[in-house]
Amino acid sequence: MATVQGAAGTQADEHAVEGPGRRYLLPCMLALFFIWGFATVLVDIVTPKLKSLFDLSYTEATLTQFCFFFAYAVISAPAGALVGRIGYMRGLVVGLLVMACGCLTFAPAARMGLFPVFLLALFVMASGIAILQVAANPLVTKLGPASQAPSRLTLAQTFNALGTTVGPAVGAWAILSHVSEIKDPTSMAPEALAAARQAEGAVLQWPFLIIAAGLGVLALFFWSVRSWVKEAAREETRTESRGLGLDLLRQPKLALGALAIFLYVGAEVAIGTLMVSYLEQPRVLGPSPAYAGHLLSLYWGGALVGRIIGSFVLRYARAGLVLGACAVTAGLLATVSGLSSGMLAAVTLIAVGLANSTMFPTIFAMAIDGLGTRAAQGAGIVCMAIVGGAVVPVVTGFLADHVGLGLALAAPVVCYLSIAAYAFAHLRQARASDPASLEALAA
Repeated sequence: MATVQGAAGTQADEHAVEGPGRRYLLPCMLALFFIWGFATVLVDIVTPKLKSLFDLSYTEATLTQFCFFFAYAVISAPAGALVGRIGYMRGLVVGLLVMACGCLTFAPAARMGLFPVFLLALFVMASGIAILQVAANPLVTKLGPASQAPSRLTLAQTFNALGTTVGPAVGAWAILSHVSEIKDPTSMAPEALAAARQAEGAVLQWPFLIIAAGLGVLALFFWSVRSWVKEAAREETRTESRGLGLDLLRQPKLALGALAIFLYVGAEVAIGTLMVSYLEQPRVLGPSPAYAGHLLSLYWGGALVGRIIGSFVLRYARAGLVLGACAVTAGLLATVSGLSSGMLAAVTLIAVGLANSTMFPTIFAMAIDGLGTRAAQGAGIVCMAIVGGAVVPVVTGFLADHVGLGLALAAPVVCYLSIAAYAFAHLRQARASDPASLEALAA
């Protein structure tokens, strides 16, 4: 059976989170993963509209993702220390409230009609999500047997993918179909241009204000059920969680896992961010922005389908093998898309979402395996690596400005092939440490 749990797994580790309502907590966590997936993917919808609203280049437009994911680099390690001190449940509440504040910031951003204020809103929103990532991912891994942690986390990420699948369709209806492009902004007077941007930007705020209200309700709920996790469990997470825990980077498994997360999130976000613009090209499909936004749902929907399948596959197949196969497939699909045109280019790029499906939860579980009471700190370090979503999209946008969107896919392709190398190296190490697995695999 596939597992990323080493010999360090103990009976205590298998049920590291105890409490009177522990068995009800996993469904609540699945709902939480759905909500933040829904909110996160709206950035992909907002980006093309901000590009047209402020007459941005591709490189400038990807600053939305840079500011969003840069928050992970700034917040994740402190968030790991915070969650280590206050516990998982209180960490969830803090993350939800910070994320709600970010969503509320879209209102002044729209009233001012200023691109930097939109970037600030995305940064604050992402800071809350970073805290949620640090608290929620390790909590899910501790809600059952350690040997099934990758499968359980993949299930949670399935609901996250459900949110990212529904989000683009809702965003395309609520944002792309109601925002009109400002024609020739260079010919408009400064006052008229500012007024037009304020009017068009107002449409962007309402989905995020509604999300903020929902996040507030969720924060109240998790605060009211915080007793579901016993105080003793929180004390356990605090025992060794002092400081930022950067010393954990001396462990190759965590360090390489963090690098793999950096590359994966960067590639996934780069493709998602530029998908609408990519599909709009005459050489690909040339649809309207709203229709291209709906097609973006298929990209994230592939991740949903793949995670449903992956949550079962990972119970029986080695994590490194599954990860390597998915990374190679994603790289090949992106390569074919970049070198082709028409429906083939569109379908192969959208299909990358299916190949992406199990990568994040598998890498995450592999990276923090065996950290015990320092899992929150390890999760914080891994979540710092999500800053790849800030770096790789900007690199891809830069390439798109200079060599075109098709050839710009070379950046995510390199990321996927590097992840495949990491996965197969992990698989070789696992086989070396467990010689009996060779016989089991052959059988």
